[in-house]
Amino acid sequence: MKKELLFAFAAFFFMSLSAITGVYAGEEEQKAVTVSKDKVDVTGDNKADTVYIKGDYYEEGASFLKEISLEIKASDGNTYKAELAGGYEPQIQFEDLNHDSIKDMFISIPTGGSGGLSNFYLYTLKDFTLTELAVPDPLVINSQFENGYKANISIQDTKQSYTFDLRDRSEEYERLGLYLNGKLSEPTELMVNPYSTLKIIPVEGQNGLLGVQRISGAYNADTIAFVESFWLYEEGKWKLKDTKVMKMNSRKR
Repeated sequence: MKKELLFAFAAFFFMSLSAITGVYAGEEEQKAVTVSKDKVDVTGDNKADTVYIKGDYYEEGASFLKEISLEIKASDGNTYKAELAGGYEPQIQFEDLNHDSIKDMFISIPTGGSGGLSNFYLYTLKDFTLTELAVPDPLVINSQFENGYKANISIQDTKQSYTFDLRDRSEEYERLGLYLNGKLSEPTELMVNPYSTLKIIPVEGQNGLLGVQRISGAYNADTIAFVESFWLYEEGKWKLKDTKVMKMNSRKR
């Protein structure tokens, strides 16, 4: 009798556990959302494919998507999928960026935070093969503060150098201990951020990309300059076509 009761209790326990697990699994599935759905020919066969951006919210009521994916239900009946990094409000654009007459999928995903940074992806499904074309790497920029409330940056790709007069920030830099009577307290580099913006624009009459990187000083909000880079996809890779450095306006004392 005791043995029968034991078996009955065990069966009830596992049935209850299974039911609870099923509820949680259902709740997890409900978190998956379709962020966008577009019908676009991305294979080059002149038939519309259905392109989804999907994601799972970090928790109920949150706006951060912890898992984001690109999913394409193609005209050949197959589904193609790529996993992307988490973030907020992913956006997708369909433009031919590698100049093969087939629309590519350019995805931007803001990551949040004071830096205003985003992750960027570029995919093609030409001939039903999902391939990441990648995006151009941010410029490699060397930087340092100099005595006399100055800063210098040099762009490795172009060998160009720029010097910034930061005397309008002298009081703040002295207060922070970065300078002592105009002399640098210790060797200090500037903060060179990756892309805050990467967007599709015409470059030399073709679809290209504009990247914007922020250069900050003593802290992230201490913006000194923005560096723009202009890119074009040629011969299977991104080529730098031009750069532009824009210094922030001097602060009023």
